[in-house]
Amino acid sequence: MTDHAWLSLFLLALFMVMYPSTSLLKTRFTQNFGIITFKQFKQKRFAHDLVVRKTTGKPIIKYGPGGRSSVSGHIATVFGSTGFLGRYLVSKLAKHGTQVVLPYRDEDAKRHLKVTGDLGQVVFLEFDLRNEQNIIEAVRHSDIVYNLIGRDYETKNFTYEKVHIEGAERIAKLCKKFDVSRLVHVSALNADINSPSRFLRTKALGEKAVKEQFPDVTIVRPGYMFGPEDRFLNRLSGFPYELMVNHGETLFSPVYVIDVATALETMMKNETTISSTYELYGPAVYSMREIYDIIDDIMKKKRTRLNVPSPIALGITKLLTYLPWPYLTPDEIERYCISDKPGKAVGGGEVKTFSDLGVELVDLESKAIQVVRRYRSNTHFDQPISKNIGKVKKGVYHVEY
Repeated sequence: MTDHAWLSLFLLALFMVMYPSTSLLKTRFTQNFGIITFKQFKQKRFAHDLVVRKTTGKPIIKYGPGGRSSVSGHIATVFGSTGFLGRYLVSKLAKHGTQVVLPYRDEDAKRHLKVTGDLGQVVFLEFDLRNEQNIIEAVRHSDIVYNLIGRDYETKNFTYEKVHIEGAERIAKLCKKFDVSRLVHVSALNADINSPSRFLRTKALGEKAVKEQFPDVTIVRPGYMFGPEDRFLNRLSGFPYELMVNHGETLFSPVYVIDVATALETMMKNETTISSTYELYGPAVYSMREIYDIIDDIMKKKRTRLNVPSPIALGITKLLTYLPWPYLTPDEIERYCISDKPGKAVGGGEVKTFSDLGVELVDLESKAIQVVRRYRSNTHFDQPISKNIGKVKKGVYHVEY
């Protein structure tokens, strides 16, 4: 060995004696032609880095300190990831190191999801809900599957029954067959087999079918969700008239979409949610008239408010269904006449809410400006909100993920 190598070795030994608790004790060195090389031992594991699934006994091991570039050990499949709720759920899962498998149908609809996670953590699979082999490829490596698939309107190939009942049952059956630890099925608030709305009837029948195939399923019933890309506040704000049915007396409990995504992410790690039913609705109840009042205050505009009798609204929306993408459907008119109210769990039992998950809710007034502000005229676009609605603060106009 050269003099420099001996000196380096002596200094290293001296340093290790003087500072035995330093991280250098975790290294070892080898001698090779007078060159000292250092190789780090593998990262230590602690008890909290290991999670064992109660239902299947599968171990899940974390790598790294946590965050986007770490590995949480979970693999999650998210059906319906290209929808409104899906993008926020995928972002929350991927930024904490969860590998997400995203089945999709439309190539353009999934592009924005690629950047939600680190390289290799977001995996896309083209699929058809009617093709069992496609579903098998999407779920067979996952320890949790989220089914967010739903339809606001029917098409020739995908009716409410085919999507909400047959498709949901097919996913649940294959998850059980391939030993998936967790299944979270997203239904809808007010789902009831006796509802006048076919959408809500099929959602309730879908819950029952999924429960039969996968008894440990977690069923989630979110209310009307609002957020930047929603079809709730955007629809009510973008029309020159304020159209109502039921004289605007129907009661709603709108919930912030990020609160729902946070709850769904929490369910992945919280195994007390197994075989439970959750109804996720907002912290306050509003009539349609009150929601229009909030929108008017934010827009600083008073629009003409009209009540449309239900038979006339049903007839008009039936004609709209012949458009390539219906703006409003007859079934949605039926739903606009149904007030939000707590339901019963499938097979009995307690219905849980946000409070059981420890999620702090955001009210409609504090976030509605993020959606409605774009509908202001250029005269009032930069003006603050009156009557303390909107709670405008500097730097809060970005979209949260």
